[in-house]
Amino acid sequence: ENMKIKYNNKEYDIPKPFDQCYFGAEPTKVMTIGNRFNDESGQGQFAKLPAFAVAIYDTIIGAEMSEDYTTMQKGLTWFQKNFVDEYYTLLD
Repeated sequence: ENMKIKYNNKEYDIPKPFDQCYFGAEPTKVMTIGNRFNDESGQGQFAKLPAFAVAIYDTIIGAEMSEDYTTMQKGLTWFQKNFVDEYYTLLD
C-alpha cells in the first residue's frame, strides 16, 4: 500500500518511488518554489507547495536530468492529478 500524507483536509497518495523521498521534519510546511526558467530579476512564476510535493518536484527534475523518464513521467502524472495549478506553473 502507498504512503499517505494528510494536508489541508485531503489525503495524498504517495506512490513508489516517491515514498522514498525525504520530506523533511515538517512534510506539510508550505514552501514557495520558483519556475526553474524564471530569470534572475525575481520576476516570473511561483507556486506554493507543501514540502512533500517539493520533494517530489525535485525528484522529477533530477529524473529528467539523469534521463530516468519513467520516474519523471510518473511524477508529472502525480502532479497533474494532485496539484494542477502548480503543475502548470512549474512543470508544463
